[in-house]
Amino acid sequence: MDLRKLKTLIDLVSESNISELEITEAEGKVRIVKAGAANAQPMMMMAAAPAAGTYPMAATPAAPAVVPEIIETGHVVKSPMVGTFYRASSPGAKPLADLGHSINEGESICIIEAMKIMNEIEADKSGTVIKVLVENGQAVEFGQPLFILE
Repeated sequence: MDLRKLKTLIDLVSESNISELEITEAEGKVRIVKAGAANAQPMMMMAAAPAAGTYPMAATPAAPAVVPEIIETGHVVKSPMVGTFYRASSPGAKPLADLGHSINEGESICIIEAMKIMNEIEADKSGTVIKVLVENGQAVEFGQPLFILE
């Protein structure tokens, strides 16, 4: 299962009323559990090993995949558009929002360049930046998480 499909599934679970989703495909199995669900498990993603014979050059199937855990607490600020992410208004300038910065709702936190237009992205909630999820100059997609606020 590709990364885009996993991101879409995680977003669907987080924005819906369901607390758990499990999907099995030929490539493996994915189980997503929403944080704060009745059984108080954190949101996680588990990937099963690919089916035997999917590696044309391998004589034996691969060992079981490591189970990655996605544990994010706080409010996630997502990209409202496709474009290039910039943390500052100009090269060499101080970032608009950095780790530990306290920001207010409506305050500019980054810039996304789309079609040669620099779009200031505003915080949709007040809080403190606890994680920056995107590198400066990185391409971002619609709905991609950019920051986590506490």
